[in-house]
Amino acid sequence: MNDTLRNQLMGLGFKPAPEPERRPAKKRDGSPERKGGNAGAGRGAEKRGNPAAQGRAAKPSDKRQRPGAPAQARPPRNPARSREDIDLAKAYAIRAQREKDERIAAEKAKQDAARERREARAKLTQLVQGKALNSPDADIARHFEYGGKIKRIHVTAEQLKALNAGELGVLQTDGRYLLVDAALLAEAERVFAPAVALRVDPDAPAADDPYADPQYQVPDDLVW
Repeated sequence: MNDTLRNQLMGLGFKPAPEPERRPAKKRDGSPERKGGNAGAGRGAEKRGNPAAQGRAAKPSDKRQRPGAPAQARPPRNPARSREDIDLAKAYAIRAQREKDERIAAEKAKQDAARERREARAKLTQLVQGKALNSPDADIARHFEYGGKIKRIHVTAEQLKALNAGELGVLQTDGRYLLVDAALLAEAERVFAPAVALRVDPDAPAADDPYADPQYQVPDDLVW
């Protein structure tokens, strides 16, 4: 039917016949094909390619700071407290270093004193070698105080008189007590003063040396 005849019929009140309803086309597996099936994929591709869409799709839990966003406010720090902590730490460090230096210096002084003592003793041993006046016939025990204890040396009667007159003296070296003359005693004192065990001052009162008189000798069988 051409358009002219259709128009004439419609003018007489006839209505055009309804068109048959189209059924959705089926896929090969028998399931109906959805309209706009690729729309989601298209929108996904659009979002992946569109930075604005990606921004709209960001999760609310994403707390990363976006460029241009204001920085989050941090709690204010107390500069006075920080300065106090730093000063206190410096004070502790200085004190610890000072104590360490003092310990090192004290240990070094102790080692130096021990070394000097060893050297002086060795020099004293060499000085008095072969010069002791100890007599094998000595039968008189002359007691004296040395190092806070009572010590003794055996002398003859003549040696006892010379010892009490200050003409002789006693040295302690290598665990022995040696009888020496006054000149050697003075020289030994300059080398190592602690080695002088007995030196009698003849002008001193007798009470200063109670063991000078043989009658006040300590018995030989008394253990000291």
